[in-house]
Amino acid sequence: RRSFCSPDFIMKFTAAILALAFGSASAFVQPTPARVSTVAKAGFDGNSPMEYSKAGMQTVSDLETLAGELNPVVKFFDPLNLAEQEFWGDSNEATIAFLRQSEIKHGRIAMFAFVGYCAQANGIHWPWAMTKAGDMFPSDLTPPEQWDAIPEAAKWQIFMVIAFLEFWDESTGDHYMRGGKIGAFAPLAGPDSPLPHPVPFNLYDPFGLSAKKSEEAKARGLKIEINNGRLA
Repeated sequence: RRSFCSPDFIMKFTAAILALAFGSASAFVQPTPARVSTVAKAGFDGNSPMEYSKAGMQTVSDLETLAGELNPVVKFFDPLNLAEQEFWGDSNEATIAFLRQSEIKHGRIAMFAFVGYCAQANGIHWPWAMTKAGDMFPSDLTPPEQWDAIPEAAKWQIFMVIAFLEFWDESTGDHYMRGGKIGAFAPLAGPDSPLPHPVPFNLYDPFGLSAKKSEEAKARGLKIEINNGRLA
């Protein structure tokens, strides 16, 4: 009769326990994923991971080339190393797309604000009444004073329009952080617009002046726009 305390039994029992322990632990180790051309990230929206192709998305080297074309004197300037980050756990390419989209968008807003300030400072306003009661736009005040003078309802109308345009830009078409075209704004009018209500003009190129331009001319125009946005 074999004793449970014999050295032979203890050695075999110990080996079995160790085998079970290491085998169970290996079940919780994540296997090394195969290298593929797509990435699976939780992404900027914080939802479950999704796969998307990084083909055609810009890298740091593309930013360095673009910076030299925009400003041959300063060239690439990134003291905070933002272009090397991975925001919200997303890929570096998606982060670069976010940074480029942000610069283009805020540059456009800055240019629009500069032109608007100059117009308001010189008393230029719409020819019709500001309210249904017949109140005219204030023109004998500074631009900040004019903002304070308009009704609260008018301010909320402005905020709602801005919120809708931001929602439309982020939710329509291919997103710029998923390979979509950076700086493009989804159409509001025409057959390509999914809006159920007809809109007479698009926010981008409302009169179709850029429709017949070549891709080279559009790329050059975007570079000019970026420099003007930085100046504004």
